[in-house]
Parts: sequence; structure tokens; C-alpha cells
Amino acid sequence: MYEKTFPNKRFKLTLEFLQKHVSTSETIFDFGVPNPFSKIMEENGYTVKNTKGEDLDNDHTALQTEEYTVFTAFEIFEHLLNPYTILQNVKCDKLLISIPLRLWFSPAYRSKTDMWDRHYHEFEDWQLDWLLEKTGWKITDRLQFTHPVKKFGLRPLLRYFTPRYYIVVAERA
Repeated sequence: MYEKTFPNKRFKLTLEFLQKHVSTSETIFDFGVPNPFSKIMEENGYTVKNTKGEDLDNDHTALQTEEYTVFTAFEIFEHLLNPYTILQNVKCDKLLISIPLRLWFSPAYRSKTDMWDRHYHEFEDWQLDWLLEKTGWKITDRLQFTHPVKKFGLRPLLRYFTPRYYIVVAERA
């Protein structure tokens, strides 16, 4: 996934947000398969469990059987057809979720070679807020940030000013 670019800024800000809200004594269930950010969390003292590659739209077994105190979903909800049922099945009382925001100047992302690397949802911040509210969560902190790219053109210029990522921490209401 990160063959050409590594999202250093996104990972740095996500880790800082995580460290602000989650202690290393808590156990994290990171929704999705092990990934570079899972490794960063572990290198920073967190105990991290991941899913095994099952179809997360249809199989919620791991949500119910794993032991965890914090649920994280970094850059995964946009790939799911129904994140509502995922949020209903989380069994802990704290979560952190980050999503790429919908950009008015860019179409929805769709890999032509990888069926799992497609965005079904292109969220705006209010949509994630509403989804969390409807599933019984109360946001306690949030952050939006840009993600500039080193290219020339109008869209790369807009990425310097337009927030690209949104991260929230929420507790069960």
C-alpha cells in the first residue's frame, strides 16, 4: 500500500492524538489487518490486536470475542459498506476513528487492481459525527489536518489548505 509514499505527517499526528487520549496500559483493538501504523503503536508501547483479513462488513466475530479497552479504526471506515453495524458491535467504551475527508475537487478513490482498496464512503466531518451519535457515541475531541503532496498543479495546491483527514475520540454515551 505504501510502495511509493509513506504518510509520515498523518502517522505523526495520529500517534500524537492517540497518545493524548489512550494510555499504554490499555489494550487496543485496531480494526483491520496488521499494518504500518499498528507497528508504530506497538513500538510506542501499546498492546495492539488486529483482525485477520475477514470480510468486516459480514463478520463481526472479532469485535465480540477479542478482549480490548479501546477500539481504533484508522483509515478503514471509508472502505466498509456498513460502518453503522460495526459501531453497534464495539464492546468497549472508548474509540478513536480517522477517515480521509471527501474532497470536492477529487473523485472517490478506487483502485483498479485491488478490490479491498476502494472507498465506498467519502465522508464529510458531519457525516462521521452523525454516524457516531446515531450509534450511541459522544465525541470528546476531534482534529482535522491537511495532507500536502509534492506535485505541481491546482489540486496539489488545494491540498495545502483543504483538510484531508479527520480524527475523533469518542466515548459511549
